[in-house]
Amino acid sequence: MWDYTKEVMDHFLHPRNMGEIPDADAIGEVGNITCGDALKLYLKLDDAKERVVEVKFQTFGCASAIASASALTELIKGKTVAETEAITNDTIAGFLGTLPEEKMHCSVMGMEALEAALSNLRGESDGKAPGPDHDHEDWDPEGLDRTVCACFSVTERQIRNVVAGNGLTTVDQITHYCKAGGGCGGCKNEIQKILDDVSGGTAQPEDEVEEEVELTPFQRMMKINEVVDQVIRPGLQADNGDMEIVDVSGTAVTVRLRGACAGCPGAHVTLKRWVETKLRELVDPAIVVEEA
Repeated sequence: MWDYTKEVMDHFLHPRNMGEIPDADAIGEVGNITCGDALKLYLKLDDAKERVVEVKFQTFGCASAIASASALTELIKGKTVAETEAITNDTIAGFLGTLPEEKMHCSVMGMEALEAALSNLRGESDGKAPGPDHDHEDWDPEGLDRTVCACFSVTERQIRNVVAGNGLTTVDQITHYCKAGGGCGGCKNEIQKILDDVSGGTAQPEDEVEEEVELTPFQRMMKINEVVDQVIRPGLQADNGDMEIVDVSGTAVTVRLRGACAGCPGAHVTLKRWVETKLRELVDPAIVVEEA
């Protein structure tokens, strides 16, 4: 169990400013539920468009994600637009006393949602943080918004920002701040190269890519177990959930959700858009996951 401060627990159990603003002046949207965390931030300004008079949020995530979003809204409300531009992930974490390092990505998500909303307010974007669905040639000539971590849809720009903004020095720290490398781990060499480039170090050589071969039924079953143990379960356990494999028959995988995932209203979404998606991506595109 994470060692949460009383402020984190208060904002988790009694979140402030939840909901939406139908006539919002700006909206910032980051993350996606496939990756486990998503946040949508709504801002309403005064007639002069200089001060935030109302702010609300909707989120899908863990206790730290809810608490960080709630804290962010309290930090924003009543501030001028110029004042909100100074809010960082450290501001959010500090407002909550502190966050476990493994949960710092929640405060970063809040900061990115605010940045997206301010960009939307200035008419520079639609309020969605840059990601793989955009047309890179139109808005990303440097190629920094290419996806580096496919497991959690983290871009090179996001990695560079958390490294530079928080003085990070290891790949593990980067994982804690933006989740990159926290899934299958296949992107860690590339993350190290980005880290070295930002910090002026020397990049380490990438591992050789293994040639894909067709899996036998036994190999497929073993690979499914490997991906569940190394990628899927750690992601669920990070939010106090868990999962076990009940049966594997060809490409049909039956599982049982445990912990916070059991009985969760979003369990079906987690099952299909996280568990099944990861197994299809990393094992076999024909896999179908069902709950026992």
